[in-house]
Amino acid sequence: MKTRKSYSKEFKLDAIALVREQNYSIAEAARNLELTPQLLGRWIKEAENDDGHAFRGNGKLTPELDNILNTRGRASLGYKSPNEVFMEHLLAA
Repeated sequence: MKTRKSYSKEFKLDAIALVREQNYSIAEAARNLELTPQLLGRWIKEAENDDGHAFRGNGKLTPELDNILNTRGRASLGYKSPNEVFMEHLLAA
């Protein structure tokens, strides 16, 4: 079974720059970086649509969502911090 590769934010932004700034075609840039054109195209689309917040990483919220959670209160939405979950587990034992 193949394992999924992960790419850093810097790698993704550099790959996008090849297309946007150095006028490589998506296919050519993808081939040179050993990516599929579909993946590189998706990264370009994400970067265009996400107002500078693309490629945040796992578990990192957009500023808008973070603001909503802070305004409404995370607990009211069922969010529990890792410390709260840990403490509940200790108390239940």
